[in-house]
Parts: sequence; structure tokens; C-alpha cells
Amino acid sequence: MEAMTAPADLVAAPMTPRGRARLLAALSLGGFAIGTSEFSAMGLMPDMVEGFGVTEPQVGHLISAYALGVVVGAPLLAIVGGRLSRRTLLLALMGFYALGNLASALAPDYVSMLLARFVAGLPHGAYFGVAALAAVAASPPQARGKAISLVMLGLTLAILLGNPLATWMGQAVGWRWAFVLVSAVALATVLLLALFMPRNEAIVASRPLDELRAFNRLPVWQALAIGAIGFAGLFCVFSYLAPTMLQVTGVSPAWIPLGLAGIGLGGVAGNFLGGWLFDRMGFRAVPVILLGAAIVLVLFPLSAGSLWTLLPATVAVGLMGALGPVLQSHLMDVAGKAQTLAAASHHAAFNAANALGPWLGGLAIGAGLGWTSTGYVGAATALLGVALYAWAAATLRRPDDEAGACAPA
Repeated sequence: MEAMTAPADLVAAPMTPRGRARLLAALSLGGFAIGTSEFSAMGLMPDMVEGFGVTEPQVGHLISAYALGVVVGAPLLAIVGGRLSRRTLLLALMGFYALGNLASALAPDYVSMLLARFVAGLPHGAYFGVAALAAVAASPPQARGKAISLVMLGLTLAILLGNPLATWMGQAVGWRWAFVLVSAVALATVLLLALFMPRNEAIVASRPLDELRAFNRLPVWQALAIGAIGFAGLFCVFSYLAPTMLQVTGVSPAWIPLGLAGIGLGGVAGNFLGGWLFDRMGFRAVPVILLGAAIVLVLFPLSAGSLWTLLPATVAVGLMGALGPVLQSHLMDVAGKAQTLAAASHHAAFNAANALGPWLGGLAIGAGLGWTSTGYVGAATALLGVALYAWAAATLRRPDDEAGACAPA
């Protein structure tokens, strides 16, 4: 199976290296704002429980509301914004994100906060999808994977730095200020994109029915399924890492941020690794990443007994983040005229993994298999992702008329 070239509508007049670096930094800053907001509720949970007078599971529903917003908003906003230039659409999405997080900071009660988190999640997937397309259009064809990994860098840095910062701010001056911080970073992103993103960009207009028709192809759905299922293992371990460290490793709560930072550090490294692998292997990088992840996840329960083995294991689990740039780049190859919709739906699929992993891990823990059973569950989902890859690779080897639409047009 040969590597594919960038779709024609992603190729733009090359920018200077300095201009491209500024644009990628601005796009990445938006990812940092989104990642900080998405994961902040995990660190702010005790403060929000006290502030709203609710239980921990109810605060967990705020995380689910945000994820639901991502799943709903990614395809919807991608289609609605299909006739806008990428510059205009990105400015609108990040401005909307700033407003959604300001609403979260000002929410007077739990119900309004639930609604605010859903609204805040709406632009998430569309922003990353359009940002990835803009980054590829501004970069040489042979560096597509690297460009996407740089856009995704902000998201992984949010796990490493943004989430601990939001947690500290919540403890020091109140949890609402963490969302004010996110809103400020989002507005800074709007300013930088207005300054550094080219104004003379050609509008790649598309009709919603054309996008949906092009999107309804088996290779697109296969790539999304790999992300939704294969990536669930990371979130399975991530979501239950804190109680695992307390109940199995036997450390004090003060060590928990270090364990979370380990996953963030692995995510940053995995993000660059994924871009590097795609530029050299293309779609074939998927089984390499998932098989490596399955090995790490199977060994995770053995590492949980000691802090000094657990911390390196969290970094290794975080390396699974390499799957993101690979699948995002591959979707651009197989999406045809549904570039924006497919790129945005990629993040909806990963939020589906964010819901599936904790749910499966919770079933295993509830069945009495122990906190470390999350590693075995995660390994199983990674291997299922490899099976989905094998199916997708076989589909791509078929003639175009056999590997095309899922249903007759």
C-alpha cells in the first residue's frame, strides 16, 4: 500500500518558514486552551463538588456534557461553516469557545453549568479539524504529519501544564478563575490568528449534501472507528489513575499530579512521534502504535505496585497519543471532498474513546477485577483497533468502486 499525497484542495501557496511557524504556534495555542478546559474538571472536581453542593459523579456528568458537545458540534459546525474561509471559521470557532468558557465561569448553579459545558464543547472538534487543514495547506507536502502534530501539541501540553495550572488556580483563588483563564487564552488565540493567518486564502466552498455524500465512505468510517475504539485504552487508564495510585501504589494524594503529568509528558512525545511515523510510514503506522500500546497496557498492572515503576509506565501509556496525528493525516487522504467534516469528526471519535474507555474500565472495576484491570481492558481495545486497521487496509487495497461509499448514492 503506497503513501498517499495531499488532496489538491489542501495545497496552498507556500508560506515563509517564519510565517508558517507563527501560524502553527497560534493554532497550537488554541489547542492549549481547548485541552486545558476539557481536562480541568478532573483536577477541579473537589472544588466544584463543594461549590455546587453536588457529588463527584455529578461533576463527572459535566465532563460527559462537554464530550457530548464535541460529538454534536464537530460535524454540525463543520458543515455549517463549509462556505467560509478557514481563517474566518477558525476566528469564529475560537471566539465562540471563549464565550462558552466565560459562561462556565459565570454559571450560577449546577444545571446552568451543565448547559455551559455542553455549549463550550461544541467548537472543539471543528476547531481542531479546520486547524489541521490550515496547517497542512501552509506546509510542504512531505511534512503533513509534522504540521498536524504541531497543531496537536497544544492539546498535549494542556495535559502536562494546563491542567495542573488550572487545578492550582482553582485551589488558590477559586475554580471559576480557571475557566476565565481558558477564555483569556482563547481570545489571545483569536488575536494571533487574525494577525498571522493569511487573508487571501481561497475559500474551498462545499455544499452540505456533497460533504455528507463524500463522507459516507467506508475508509472514513473505518478510520473513525479505529480512533474511537483503539484509543479508548489510554482514557481507561487515565480516568482511574488517581484511585489506582491511592489504593494500589499506596502513595499520598500529593503524588497524583505527578502521575497525571507522566501521561501528559508521554502525550507530548507521542504527538511528535505520530507525526514522524506518518511522514515515513503513512497509515501503516497505526498497527505499530497500537501493538506497542497493547504491550504497555498489559504490563501496566505489574507496574502499579511501586511509584518508581508506575511513573515510567504512565509516560509509556501517554505515548499512545501518537495515534492522533496519524489518523488525522490519514483521514485527509481518504475523505475526498469531505475534508472539513472528516477532520472535525476525527475529534468526535476521540471523544467517543474518552467516553468508552472509562465506561469499560468502570465495568471491570465494578465486577471486582481491581483498579489495575484498566490496563487489561485498555490492551483489549488496542488489539481491537489493530483488527479494525487490518480491515481498513484490506479495504484500501480494493478498486475504488469497491472501497467507496457505504451505501448507494
